[in-house]
Amino acid sequence: MKESKRTILFLVLGSFFIANALIAEFIGVKIFSLEATFGFNQANINVFKYNLSFNLTAGVILWPIVFVMTDIINEYFGHKAVKLYSYIAASLITYSFLAVYLAMNTVGSDFWNIKKLENNSLDMNLAYNNIFGQGLWIIIGSLVAFLVGQVLDVKVFQAVRKITGEKKLWLRATISTLVSQLIDSFVVLFIAFYIGKLNTPDQWPLSQVLAISFVNYLYKFIIAWLMIPLLYFIHKLIDKYLGKELAKTMTTEAALS
Repeated sequence: MKESKRTILFLVLGSFFIANALIAEFIGVKIFSLEATFGFNQANINVFKYNLSFNLTAGVILWPIVFVMTDIINEYFGHKAVKLYSYIAASLITYSFLAVYLAMNTVGSDFWNIKKLENNSLDMNLAYNNIFGQGLWIIIGSLVAFLVGQVLDVKVFQAVRKITGEKKLWLRATISTLVSQLIDSFVVLFIAFYIGKLNTPDQWPLSQVLAISFVNYLYKFIIAWLMIPLLYFIHKLIDKYLGKELAKTMTTEAALS
């Protein structure tokens, strides 16, 4: 019965982790205004002479859940489990983009290509390709940033756990997320808009990469603190499901691994 609970928990947490990572990649093509969404004025933060607001990829809606799942899996199953699911997620994301690329290169049916609207018409094939057709370097940057962030997260999480012991889950979860996302925020933009656009008119100056990375990281910094109650709520549900004895055994084994 104990092994059954352990296995079910491992599959549920991993499945939710992978699903959120995959969905976040695809909804991330939309850039939204955080302030306008909540009816606030633009933040207008001046960084390196750039006047910036919180214009974020829609993927940030789900990435905080991925961070929480990372810490929960790390807490109960150790860093090897997080790495396994991170590699699986990255592989499935790559596979999904290949599938999308194939779909984009099919020829749309005549009756589907043009959709009649009230005052004009919409080119469905163009809209489809624009929505799903993320740039190659954006995909590469996103995947590299994801894997680097996950590896850093698990290492920092376990390093802090060695100092704090079983207590202060919030501290090791928050520190690991803040450290990993500091690197993640920079890596994705650096690869996508600096290296990927090297020697082209579209290449961002390094100062712009740093400025936008800072604003993105500021958002993630705030969210990391706001997610602490959810982290403890999930932790409590899992402990109740496993029972105190099994839960303690698993967290101890995870730390020793």
